[in-house]
Amino acid sequence: MKQHLSTLLIAVAAGALPLMAHAADTVSAADKAFVAMVSQGGMFEVQLGQLAATQGSTQDIKDQGTTEAHDHQLVGDKLSSIAKTAGIPVADSLNAGFQKKLDDLKALSGLTFDMAYLRSMDDIHHKDGAAFAKEAASGTNTDLRAFAAETHRIVVRHLGELGAKP
Repeated sequence: MKQHLSTLLIAVAAGALPLMAHAADTVSAADKAFVAMVSQGGMFEVQLGQLAATQGSTQDIKDQGTTEAHDHQLVGDKLSSIAKTAGIPVADSLNAGFQKKLDDLKALSGLTFDMAYLRSMDDIHHKDGAAFAKEAASGTNTDLRAFAAETHRIVVRHLGELGAKP
């Protein structure tokens, strides 16, 4: 009986190894690039949204900033969880390019800030939206593909909200 149990356990373990190896193979270089790109964009949107919530000159901009910060924090948390499971590292701070953009926006005030905020958010949403659509259509990791499809809908909604602003 002990011999049969050992043989069964070995057979089950041997059968699981190819499945585990296959799961690790489901992350392509394009998936990793997608995670790197949209995680940076998402962190930027959170921090810029927080800035708009305090520095915006109108209540509309402040409310939009709060919404952006909230939604993109949730998206970022979900992306980080999926990336961790897939073995993809995620940076925890902005890269130099996004940090410069944020610093430049911090230096603005009033209507100048509001307009620059809207342009910046429109730009990043278009870029990230294209990345989400591409990953949803052709990503190799099923969790990232599903995440991208779901998040693309959020990006499209945000673009509509941004378009409605002055």
